[in-house]
Amino acid sequence: MVKEIRVTLRNAGKIDPESIEDYIRAGGYLALAKAKKTEPEKLIDEIEHAGQLRGRGGAGFSTGYKWRGAYSTACDQKYVICNADEGEPGTFKDRTIIENDPHTILEGMLICAYAIGAREGFIYVRGEYGHCIELLKKAVADAEAKGLTDGVKIHVTSGAGSYVCGEETALLTSLEGKRGEPRLKPPFPTVAGYLGKPTVVNNVETFATVPVIVDKGAEWFRKIGDPSYPGTKVFCLSGDVKNKGVYELPTDATIDDLVNGFGGGVIDGHQVKAIQMGGGSCGFITAENMGLALNYDALRPAGVSLGSGAILVLDEEHNMAEFVRGTSHFFAHESCGKCAPCREGTSRLEEAMDAICEGRDVEKNIGLIQKLAQGMRMSCFCPLGQGAGNPILSALRLFPDDFRGKAPESAKEDA
Repeated sequence: MVKEIRVTLRNAGKIDPESIEDYIRAGGYLALAKAKKTEPEKLIDEIEHAGQLRGRGGAGFSTGYKWRGAYSTACDQKYVICNADEGEPGTFKDRTIIENDPHTILEGMLICAYAIGAREGFIYVRGEYGHCIELLKKAVADAEAKGLTDGVKIHVTSGAGSYVCGEETALLTSLEGKRGEPRLKPPFPTVAGYLGKPTVVNNVETFATVPVIVDKGAEWFRKIGDPSYPGTKVFCLSGDVKNKGVYELPTDATIDDLVNGFGGGVIDGHQVKAIQMGGGSCGFITAENMGLALNYDALRPAGVSLGSGAILVLDEEHNMAEFVRGTSHFFAHESCGKCAPCREGTSRLEEAMDAICEGRDVEKNIGLIQKLAQGMRMSCFCPLGQGAGNPILSALRLFPDDFRGKAPESAKEDA
């Protein structure tokens, strides 16, 4: 059986998250000291060499490439920002990391600040995570008191519960005190981010991994997991499994290793019907694909994504039309309204799913959903609208009877 390898969660359950002394005794801030003895460009080379450390927030973008972009942009002021606005349904890994080890995030940010030449940074935390906010504020204050921040000012701020602010440009707009709406890219944040200055935005898990890579070296990191996506990934396992929780596995582990191994299988002797991979905006697989490895390249042929690391298991008692109906309500509620294709499209998806689940004009509404989802994917401004139809289309493709089975008997006979 695959063993859990704790890199990001290395201190979870081992130290007091409110004690900087505990973190230092566990080797904390040694990586920051090591980083400061290295030329910034060579430090970025090391992050890139770590198998292209790809962001752990969902997009999977190269961390080193992002840092290099900000480093190479000449400017009098640069910023480093940690995206802790964890709003993807089924995702709770960032909360787990913060609650167990807030200093590892801060250390990763300070290493990034040194690498790109930033003197100020922000941790943008989901507003509902009150305890996390207090932990991070204490961590920053304690690090400042010990002189570890070396003049870099880190602010802890909270969002207002908007899903769209998980997108980096919407987060930046919110941080500037404006309505949280996405911006047009390019220019990318590494060129014109917070207040128009070069800015690196990375996820909690990404920053928490950086100190280990700097401490142990890129070659050590590259030997873990799949060569195309080396290292470990933190997964949130929920749904109809015996052992729900957060697990950190090497990226060559399989879905079966996670669900049946660590998760203990489906509860009460039921069978896997569907597994949603990556979060509420992502698609589904069936049991026949559980042998796939938990990395971007392995999952792509099955039409699903690693996303934020959320793995939701559903047994055979679920009706998938009803399930994605709830998802459609979520996205209609969370659309920021900036662009018409999303503002109108998410509402029409919601209406169509309501009609299907109530047995009204089923075939007509299925056709409408297919056209809407395709159009939204091509025309919506940001990933919220682009991906709102993904779970519906995926469920429709895999479980068509769950949609058509909602029609009344009379409607079936007429068809």
